[in-house]
Amino acid sequence: MAAPPVRYRNQFMDSSRWDDIELRDGDIIISTPAKCGTTWTQIICGLLVFGRPELPAPLDELTHWPDATFRVAAEVRAALEAQRHRRFIKTHTPLDGLPRREDVTYVGIGRDPRDVAVSLDNHLANTDWRRMQAARVAAMGAEAEPLELPPPDSTPYERFWHWAYSEDELFGLRAMLAHIEGFWERRGEPGIVLLHYDELKADLEGRMRSLAAALGIAIDEEVWPRLVRAATFEEVRGRAETLAPEADLWKDRAEFFHRGTSGQWRAMLGTGDLERYRARVAELTTPEVAEWVHGGPI
Repeated sequence: MAAPPVRYRNQFMDSSRWDDIELRDGDIIISTPAKCGTTWTQIICGLLVFGRPELPAPLDELTHWPDATFRVAAEVRAALEAQRHRRFIKTHTPLDGLPRREDVTYVGIGRDPRDVAVSLDNHLANTDWRRMQAARVAAMGAEAEPLELPPPDSTPYERFWHWAYSEDELFGLRAMLAHIEGFWERRGEPGIVLLHYDELKADLEGRMRSLAAALGIAIDEEVWPRLVRAATFEEVRGRAETLAPEADLWKDRAEFFHRGTSGQWRAMLGTGDLERYRARVAELTTPEVAEWVHGGPI
């Protein structure tokens, strides 16, 4: 008998909410660490599912996030149950915290953790915390305790190291590498797809084609160029009004798609910092996973 799913929780998520989600044959679960390209992958899956360069509705209406505690669980469940297209569902819960079915495809994506930390910092700066807390209270009632956030006078450098040593179950370097390890250990198995952010950037069409094949989706050749163009960062950012997820929670929807570039961490970390960072990574994961997620030696 399979072990029951591990429960993951933090201020924004609770994986036990998956207990009430009834999966369907063909569902796609996009299970990624935060800021690894989750929304990009959702958009790509949507383009493949619908087979056209313009999604038929705003992204928030097409794909849902069951474990987000700032959304009413019953409303998310009802929205998923009402969907008639092939569902593609978002989560930041690792594989061992999710319900497993052989007829469901689980898509993970990795990214250089240093870029993740920088992207997350920009993401938090763009969050409207008043609206976020109001949404949590509306969804959780008395359980919605005040948010714990980094000190407002902290620097990006200080926040990077806070993230690197965080013990949060779903945010932080430890959580991210453990999430990737879950996919790494099962890569190659049917229904398990592991992508890398930088490989998507380097060969978007090739990775989209391989994902389509893994999902069993056939796309007309004449449509492919338009699908690939629709998935580029420039096109996505230009459609931020309909593609930014949880759109009511940001100060600026376009800023949700901040830069989409890699290597921004280089302006912040020096040689001594990299030695410290390498040691931290070595504490948390295997050399093979470390090299893959960083796109080469650290």
